[in-house]
Amino acid sequence: MVLNKIEQLLEKYENAETTLQEEQELKTYFSQDQIAPHLEVYRPLFAYYKASKHETFTKDIPLKTKNTNVYKWLTVAAVGVLMLGFYFNTSKHITTTDDDLGTIQDPELAYNEVVNTLELISKTLNKGTATVGYLQTYNQGIATVNYIHELEHTSNIIFKNNK
Repeated sequence: MVLNKIEQLLEKYENAETTLQEEQELKTYFSQDQIAPHLEVYRPLFAYYKASKHETFTKDIPLKTKNTNVYKWLTVAAVGVLMLGFYFNTSKHITTTDDDLGTIQDPELAYNEVVNTLELISKTLNKGTATVGYLQTYNQGIATVNYIHELEHTSNIIFKNNK
């Protein structure tokens, strides 16, 4: 009868449905020396609760907080700098007209600007391709390795035929 009640209490305990009194019954049952063999796995759990009652925290807790005034003022200053930046950035855009989109009225001047911009882009891309030029040497090395592999494969065929 007692064993059935303990098993029911364990099932309720695992479902988090026990009351404090029922948990106390489980603790007293598992603190005994005589426990059913199939319930021995629960003994360390309830023994921990008994042992943890006697534990105490011995470290000192500092009651003073760290000096965070510096960080508070730094955040206030950062917000102020950002607000000033947004203000001056928007005030600059307010003074310009909405019709001015940076267009050039003179066609010859516009053509020269486009040519200069495209030359700049071309130079930048050429710098990037110059640094990748070593890949051609790498490809030649891979071709040589493949050639050696073909020779090895051919020699294997020859030696197998001779055996």
